[in-house]
Amino acid sequence: MPLFAIESDFRYEIVRKIFEGGMGIVYEAEQKGTRNFVKRVAIKVIRPAYAKQKTFIENFIGEARLVADLIHTNIVQTYHLGEADGSCFIAMELIRGVNLEQFVQQLTEKKRTLPVQLAVFITSRVARGLAYAHSKCDRDGKSLGIVHRDVSFKNILVAFEGDVKLTDFGIAKARGFLTDQEGEIVAGKPDYMSPEQADFQITDRRSDVFSAGVVLAHLLLGRNIFKGSTAEESRQRVMTQPIPDFRSLDPRIDEKLNDILHHCLARDTSRRYATADDLMYDLEYYIYHDGYGPTNETLGKFIRELFGQVPTPAIAPDPNDKTLILAESSRYRRKN
Repeated sequence: MPLFAIESDFRYEIVRKIFEGGMGIVYEAEQKGTRNFVKRVAIKVIRPAYAKQKTFIENFIGEARLVADLIHTNIVQTYHLGEADGSCFIAMELIRGVNLEQFVQQLTEKKRTLPVQLAVFITSRVARGLAYAHSKCDRDGKSLGIVHRDVSFKNILVAFEGDVKLTDFGIAKARGFLTDQEGEIVAGKPDYMSPEQADFQITDRRSDVFSAGVVLAHLLLGRNIFKGSTAEESRQRVMTQPIPDFRSLDPRIDEKLNDILHHCLARDTSRRYATADDLMYDLEYYIYHDGYGPTNETLGKFIRELFGQVPTPAIAPDPNDKTLILAESSRYRRKN
């Protein structure tokens, strides 16, 4: 079969900074190609302090290779892994919206309460994305054993159209893709991690189910029940704090939803939901068993009204960012 020529010259021009984390920075950028082609994307780059660390670079590349094949409506899509001036970057789907941390902060500032149905809907979409990732196999049909390990408010995005997207697989477990030091170090956000994760134990997909339960409880209550004054206090709470009867904390939570939360947050993994599919089924049955429930459009309408228009960027744009251009070009000639 002939290889058809693909001639392309494209570059990424940074528009503004979207998010700055401990080890990486995410920008909004314009991908520019031939004949005035322009596409808005997100660009994730490594902080200079980590750009020369071999293990970090390997994991950054491993994350890109892993997520490139995770094509699901509830997972942020990866388009391209590139390199410019000796630094790697990942081009990703640009989500016009906010993460759950910004979302709940806006609810607090506006003195609004998130409806129970929408809290369950958001978590059900996270469970959908997790179920897909957990079931992903390699070309030979062998499970990749993906565990996200960082399901948290900052890594769940809600678009203004109502789409819910899971992002940042940077500390995920996945056979053959990322270096894993599980059992030696604790990776993740302490107030969202599972008890086994917090206790340096080996995790499986049920760990992500626990974290999804923390997300649901946080959305319903407006606070994270495990969050302490320090990371260590949060980690200890995850391992030891009694799981409350959520009906006593919010009268909107009925017996069935309370059972779902306890099934997610069971410290004994044998009593926890075995799969994200099982969790997704119960969440969706909860909101749709009467024949009608929330949709992307319902959530989109709510979040647009909550923010009015597009919210102020979490990190103010830096005018100097516009000078950063990541350029790449490639040419492939037809071969007979």
